[in-house]
Amino acid sequence: MTDHAARLCDPALGFTLGWIYWIKFMLIIPNQLAAGELLIAYWQDDEAKYSVFWITTFLGAIITANSLCSRYLGKLDVVLSFFKVLVMSGLMGLCVVLAFGGGPDRDIKGFRYWRDPGAFANGSGSAVAGTLRAICRTVPSATLAYVGSELMGMTILRTQNPRKAAGRAIKVTFYRILVFNLVNLTLLGMLVPYDTHILAFNRQVSQQADKHRTASAFVAVAQSAGPAFIPHLLNACLVLFVLSAANHALLMASRTLYGISLDRNAPSFLSRTNRRGVPINAVGVCSALACLAYLNISSGSKKLFEHSVNLVSMFSILTWVSIIIIHFSFIRARRAQKITDELLTFKAPLGLFGSWLALIACVLVVVIRGFDLVDRASYPNGVDRTAFVTSYIGIPLYITLVIGYKIGTKSKHVQPQDVDMGSLTPTVEPNGADAISMGPEERNPIPEKPAWSGQRLFAWFL
Repeated sequence: MTDHAARLCDPALGFTLGWIYWIKFMLIIPNQLAAGELLIAYWQDDEAKYSVFWITTFLGAIITANSLCSRYLGKLDVVLSFFKVLVMSGLMGLCVVLAFGGGPDRDIKGFRYWRDPGAFANGSGSAVAGTLRAICRTVPSATLAYVGSELMGMTILRTQNPRKAAGRAIKVTFYRILVFNLVNLTLLGMLVPYDTHILAFNRQVSQQADKHRTASAFVAVAQSAGPAFIPHLLNACLVLFVLSAANHALLMASRTLYGISLDRNAPSFLSRTNRRGVPINAVGVCSALACLAYLNISSGSKKLFEHSVNLVSMFSILTWVSIIIIHFSFIRARRAQKITDELLTFKAPLGLFGSWLALIACVLVVVIRGFDLVDRASYPNGVDRTAFVTSYIGIPLYITLVIGYKIGTKSKHVQPQDVDMGSLTPTVEPNGADAISMGPEERNPIPEKPAWSGQRLFAWFL
């Protein structure tokens, strides 16, 4: 993707996009480890007492997996993805049963909690301002839920038939987001009121409630299901899932750094591999930086999680903005070289209008985030300074990378008529760009297998 950005738009954008990707993956690691520690807190009375132990255990597991077992991580991801789909499907069914009175209490909840205590945690101030602030407060976590969806393009390039896989993968991803994200969130809102004291990030609870063990909203739902083992089983599954996400983030961070080094935008020692084909130096650097997760000890897992969510959300938005700019350049190059729609493998349903709409949405998300950070009733100084910095520091960094690269290399914008559209066609070669992007141990192409009836089902697990 970074290589395509350099050829379609500007080498500075490709350089910046590569480093933004790497920073985002590095931030996801402490974010997920903090989430794992919050989940572990459901089983222990004193979270801070065991913080070092759990962080060390989690880091040791993912570093060992990336250093010694990287060739098996792809298969492991498929198995875990299959397991995630099963768990989320079961949880969805459980929520439907509980919402319509199938629980032990036979209480038909329906949309009761949307009326009392309400659908929005209004907080202080007027009802309208409080509701708007509640919506703005959810922006980082809502953005975080869609992190990684853009990586579908990198996955498609590594398939045997990218032209055939593109359309199907995009449609499957859309339906998966619609079902698992939106439907599950709606069901959770029906079953768990926002003022439930067990929720880890509940701002409405009293200081006395902070002494209770915290849990995720999914576990809060499972507690009303009946059998006592269900919340513990679900919480264990969630711990496994966040550890898997941290492991995948370290894998992607090391491979991204490896690719940046191959492009000569990072020191050459980062592109060295061991006898198993693992870029061990890149893994070592990323593993050392992943120790930022130990900030949990001083700041607490809740604070670190909140700050990392702000950071990851902003870098994700910047990534999406970069992809939109690439699409703009692709359309201009097509028009300049008179390439018709019939020659395209996949055409965005809304075309240029859809990209402009997405760009406006990204800018709007960035702007409305600041509304929640300015509240004199909640913050002594009127502004949550730490949250403001972590929410917006990505923007000046992004601009600095682009301008710095342009000044340092004197790169110029690629003119639409000069774009080599043929070079943008993905091909699968043992030493091709698509193989290099994910590390040397994945360069060999996999023999194409005949299609089978379960292909659409397994597409949901990728």
